[in-house]
Amino acid sequence: MISVEDAKRRIFAAFRPLPAETVGLADAAGRVAAAPISARRTQPWADLSAMDGYAVRGDDVATAPVTLDVIGSVPAGTHFDGHVGPGQCVRIFTGAPLPEGTDTIVIQEDTDADGDRVTVNAATQKGVYVRPRGFDFSEGDELIPAGRLLTARDIGLAASMNHPWLKVHRRPRVAILATGDEIVMPGEPIGPDQIVSSNGPGLAALVDACGGVPVLLPVAQDNAASLHAAAAGARGMDLLITTGGASVGEHDLIREVLGRDGLEIDFWRIAMRPGKPLMFGAVDGVPVLGLPGNPVSSQVCALLFAVPALRLLQGLPPEDGLAEKARLGRDLPANDRRQDYLRSTLSVDDDGQLVATPFEKQDSSLLTLLAKADCLVVRPPHAHAIEAGSPVEIVRFDPRLARL
Repeated sequence: MISVEDAKRRIFAAFRPLPAETVGLADAAGRVAAAPISARRTQPWADLSAMDGYAVRGDDVATAPVTLDVIGSVPAGTHFDGHVGPGQCVRIFTGAPLPEGTDTIVIQEDTDADGDRVTVNAATQKGVYVRPRGFDFSEGDELIPAGRLLTARDIGLAASMNHPWLKVHRRPRVAILATGDEIVMPGEPIGPDQIVSSNGPGLAALVDACGGVPVLLPVAQDNAASLHAAAAGARGMDLLITTGGASVGEHDLIREVLGRDGLEIDFWRIAMRPGKPLMFGAVDGVPVLGLPGNPVSSQVCALLFAVPALRLLQGLPPEDGLAEKARLGRDLPANDRRQDYLRSTLSVDDDGQLVATPFEKQDSSLLTLLAKADCLVVRPPHAHAIEAGSPVEIVRFDPRLARL
């Protein structure tokens, strides 16, 4: 068996960012920028009014009260063609460009209007309530770097930069293959010795949430012909994820059948719990991540290994670097040679500290506890017994991506 860190190193080394494609702005949210995005215009394009009021010469309103001649009006979306001289002003509205000759805005609350004349009642500092040209950005400014996961805020910024299209990394195409005579899909007739497949739908949802395109292959029965036919659907994919069939039982055929198609195995056992029978390799140029058939083991391993692989394929670092610490919510015994990932809930104590409390039952068949969990408490190999209140490392389930 190899360690979790060794497995991560080997898996991560096998993935590179996918090529770029150009998509419409509305379809770019949640994608990763494949090239820097620079402004195609200056924003604002001119000196603009930040308030409703009057565009004036600052020198004219340095003292107050003062009465000015109103020589025009400029709503947003229009401009004033003339020039404003001494003792003159122009009625202006928020977002409108300042008329030539003006440099200051007097807000309407500080004025009294009387026909084509207005009295300014408060002295106003030159330049106030003006958004100068280029106040936000200038043409050519690089505002969104390559490798950024594009948020709704980024899309708004790109739109204001006048980009109708963006270059992003292609979404990874991920084939998902569940195996086993005992497996049926949700809604299908269930025989007396069969179970409903949770791995396929759960993994497909995870792939989609992480930016990939899941392709759920038919369930393969425990025979070579069925497995070979189902696995053929993975040709041309960016990743094949299998569940089940990678252990040491006589019906675990993944290695044998895909081996005939050229499967090269890097490793197939890992010192972790849940998830010992984890396989990684490649067949016909497609990386293969063989997850355990146990539903909890499958999803925990997917979080630790498949999610980082999907990030790498999209041009992101494999892990988000947000390793978290929490206080332990209950005593734990010493650990053996396998690294444990304990399903746990999160709470906040009276001191505002994060508290992670592992469930008493950690059987890897209990999907209900996985659904209730907020995080995994990480227990290193050969860790000593630890008391409640001690610091522990956690892996949080990310609700933003609906992971697991």
